[in-house]
Amino acid sequence: MTTGGATRTVVRLSDGRELIYFDDEPGRDRAEPDRRGLAPVARPPSQLRHDPLTDEWVVIAAHRQGRTHLPAAADCPLCPSRDGHLTEIPADYDVAVFENRFPALGLPEQGRCEVVCFTADHDASFSTLTPRRVGTVLAAWTDRTAALGRSPAVASVFVFENRGEEIGVTLGHPHGQIYAYPFVPPSLATMTRVARRRGRCLHCEAVAAETAAGTRLVASTDSWAAFVPYAARWPFEVSIHPRRHVPDLPALDERERAEFPELYLDVLRRFDRVLGVRMPYIAAWEQAPVRAGRRWAHLRLRVFSNRRARDKLKYLAGSESAMGVYINDIEPERAAALLRAAA
Repeated sequence: MTTGGATRTVVRLSDGRELIYFDDEPGRDRAEPDRRGLAPVARPPSQLRHDPLTDEWVVIAAHRQGRTHLPAAADCPLCPSRDGHLTEIPADYDVAVFENRFPALGLPEQGRCEVVCFTADHDASFSTLTPRRVGTVLAAWTDRTAALGRSPAVASVFVFENRGEEIGVTLGHPHGQIYAYPFVPPSLATMTRVARRRGRCLHCEAVAAETAAGTRLVASTDSWAAFVPYAARWPFEVSIHPRRHVPDLPALDERERAEFPELYLDVLRRFDRVLGVRMPYIAAWEQAPVRAGRRWAHLRLRVFSNRRARDKLKYLAGSESAMGVYINDIEPERAAALLRAAA
């Protein structure tokens, strides 16, 4: 099956979990079975606890304490299987998506957690992918957003990547994750509520204003704009918006899909050059809720790092962690100038 220019093949792991291969080109043999002989998966229940003081949900996932943590490269569970080392992925691959073995959201009615592997090359990173491969990753993100959004248990689909031990990564292989929440996360709920109250899309206004001013603009195409937000919370933070009012990844058109890979690779490579070190980061897609408030949401990819200098990290201390008031060490205009110079 072809989806978004990628070839899609669904198989089952030996414990019953779903694995989906997304290949750059058709013709790959996907008959290799999972030879681990795992027992049928037993999804551990997480607890979803509602905080009445803030009207926010908290996930309690005590079963994740035993998950794999920074294994040696030879023991990586995301590399393709080989003789003597059987992994989550039975064969060589381009992009692979599978149900997380240690999900934060355990039961089907609690949503679903998936792992997205961007490449079989353990030593690569997203910024070293080809534009063609980024297009395949985009096709996988889009496919999973649409599929997970069809579940009546899912209220919001969150696609993201964490890179670097400094940001909290527990597996070094280039990968991201997808959380299909049974609720709308607080930040997304706040943005849609503010837009509804003001009666207009504030993302559209920001794109127009930042493009016209150019002070915080980092990179752009006919369909996309990447800029440091006026009120950036992190030392190095870039918002990547489609110029058109688009609610989520499935709503992107062919031109937007074609222009995204080069732009995104450009931004990520600037991050690595700006301080001359491999930058830890979180890349987070903000998409419209599956049902409520979709007209007020505008698709955005936020990329931000907790590194504020070559030898210093930003930690969330009292003001940020306790009160949610961020204190940024770098003026957004200065960060944008540094990122522009890192072309």
